[in-house]
Amino acid sequence: MPDVTSYSRPLGLGVRSAAALLAAAALLGTGTSASFAASPARPTGGHQELRVETAGVAALRTTLQGIVDAGSSAAVGEVRQDGRTIWRGRAGVADLGTGAPVPAQARFRIGSVTKTFAATVMLQLTGERRIGLDDPIERHLPGAVPNGATITIRQLLNHTSGLYNYTDAPGLDPRDEAQYRSWLAGPRWRTYQSAELLALANGNAPYFPPGQGWHYSNTNYLLAGLLIERVTGHSWQQEVDRRIIRPLGLHDTSMPGLSPLLPGPHAHGYVKLSTGPVDITELNPSVLGAAGQGISSADDLNRFTAALLGGRLLPPAQLAEMTRTVDAGPGRGYGLGLARFDTPCGVLWGHSGDLPGYSTMVAGTADGRRQLVLSHNPYDASDPRGAKAAVTAFLTTAACGADPAH
Repeated sequence: MPDVTSYSRPLGLGVRSAAALLAAAALLGTGTSASFAASPARPTGGHQELRVETAGVAALRTTLQGIVDAGSSAAVGEVRQDGRTIWRGRAGVADLGTGAPVPAQARFRIGSVTKTFAATVMLQLTGERRIGLDDPIERHLPGAVPNGATITIRQLLNHTSGLYNYTDAPGLDPRDEAQYRSWLAGPRWRTYQSAELLALANGNAPYFPPGQGWHYSNTNYLLAGLLIERVTGHSWQQEVDRRIIRPLGLHDTSMPGLSPLLPGPHAHGYVKLSTGPVDITELNPSVLGAAGQGISSADDLNRFTAALLGGRLLPPAQLAEMTRTVDAGPGRGYGLGLARFDTPCGVLWGHSGDLPGYSTMVAGTADGRRQLVLSHNPYDASDPRGAKAAVTAFLTTAACGADPAH
């Protein structure tokens, strides 16, 4: 059964919703297939619900609700096939206080799925011959890390650099209520500079010599963002906007920089303390950099994945490089900002990501024909096994409900 836990490690900030991402970790390992076929959309509950065959829609609805029943405050999901959204659903509430329903086109924080956007820009730059995958990072960012002359850009993007993960530093990854309270009072709102985050990484020994292992590290993508800025003269956020968001018309997607806001319709994120829920929807995303700042929606992420794997964003040579993987454990591989998931219904490509209050999974077939997105808001972590099983059930149903090859 594939395990992508390492792909979705908390971006610091101590997400204690590990069970939810462990479910994404077991992506599509088991489950009963449901038959999917597009049928005419009809208005439901004030928004347009796109339908699949009765058996398929029932299974998707049930498994999405199961995620909420297992401890998430809200969940949204979407399945896309051959350029059409064939199912979209939502469960839970957007606000624990008011009980307001989850918006039809909810936006959410995407965490490490941001890495796929940043890696796409990096590969576009290699296609333009402005940077090389096998360039040492010292050539472009002299002095950024002590061993920069022996670390290549490719090793940053596939997590074989060995660089220490800066978000594992004390204070960025709270593990209990006392640490959470400390984070809520200070680091949650603090503006972090790239130099101080790199100092946290450089102050710790590397995991292994460059190219001699695999270890997920947000430091790699902090550096990727700095590389984009150095090569283009613009921030990585501006380049993602110019090269991906605007050309694809991703109106729900943004890379917020320093803004703590989650604009547009959304479900709130919470942390559960002994005194009750604390709304953590807003936070200063500067600590995340190109490793996890993004905000998007299910529809936008599915269209992005379809465009990427369908060859609209990268030339064939660069897309081939993106999907050239290194071993990241049984049944899984990691390319350049893109993970490979071996499933009962074939190979899927995508990424997962989480940060306080939000957990996201994106996947699609290599031919760009089928995509799925799940985003939910982990809250009650009292039953991690149940939460894992619930997420796995939905992802299995969404991905394996029909043969993507037909």
